[in-house]
Amino acid sequence: MATLPSPPPAGVVAEDVARALAEDLGPGDATAELLPDGPAEAWVVAKEAGVIAGRPWFDECFRRLDPEVRIHWRVAEGEAVAAGTVLVTLAGRARALVSAERPALNFLQTLSATASRTAECVAALAGSRTRVLDTRKTLPGLRQAQKYAVRAGGGLNHRMGLYDAVMLKENHIHAAGSIAAAAAAARQRHPTLPLIIEVETLAELDQALAAGCDRILVDEFGDDDLREAVRRAAGRIPLEVSGGVTLDRLHTLGAIGVDYVSIGALTKHVHALDLSLRLGSPPPSPPPSL
Repeated sequence: MATLPSPPPAGVVAEDVARALAEDLGPGDATAELLPDGPAEAWVVAKEAGVIAGRPWFDECFRRLDPEVRIHWRVAEGEAVAAGTVLVTLAGRARALVSAERPALNFLQTLSATASRTAECVAALAGSRTRVLDTRKTLPGLRQAQKYAVRAGGGLNHRMGLYDAVMLKENHIHAAGSIAAAAAAARQRHPTLPLIIEVETLAELDQALAAGCDRILVDEFGDDDLREAVRRAAGRIPLEVSGGVTLDRLHTLGAIGVDYVSIGALTKHVHALDLSLRLGSPPPSPPPSL
């Protein structure tokens, strides 16, 4: 199980859930209004294996519609589960349970997808110094949530947006005239922000090393050039690999010894974890095998 992720920023969960419920319920759940609004129970089962993430969003969906709902989780955030695992049980008003079902599952299955993919990549790098980073290639409106899910899967967050780090890429460097000029301007304008410089050749790597920065992003380097980049950097400035990072290539990147790999697929290529909510009590757990 991954280390328990740091909690999402204050207000983010509430805003995400309010938006999701407004989108789904509109002026009211026409079908739920047909049900007697008595006490009811429900449970959620994982229909495939994965890593669970998104409990705060899931819980908030139900609590918004029924503040008295009782939610009992059987698994921890960031925990890997097998198919058939009962994840959580709920007890509350029947109408609230069925109305909150889809938004709650949407959050849980989407964020669990990101956590599962991240955990898979982290496992592929086990035993190496290389750490997994996300990118800004997130679903619109869900950046904070998906980056939280990356942490739940054992990964680390890159910059949150365009405001909390300076990243000099090809067009920025071209406009400034050189890596040295672009780096000097960044340091003068934003002296407290992390400075990341993207390079596409070993010659540009040398320029970035000379200019000084907090991290160098080596884009689309082959394995031989990466080995040379690690040799030239010699631990002075962390190196991040971006572009063309696949699960099959991670072991090689870890062996080469880069510091970070950033993977847009963690949040961009989402295959939602298959989850199902059912009214009633879950079936009893089978007795342990002897």
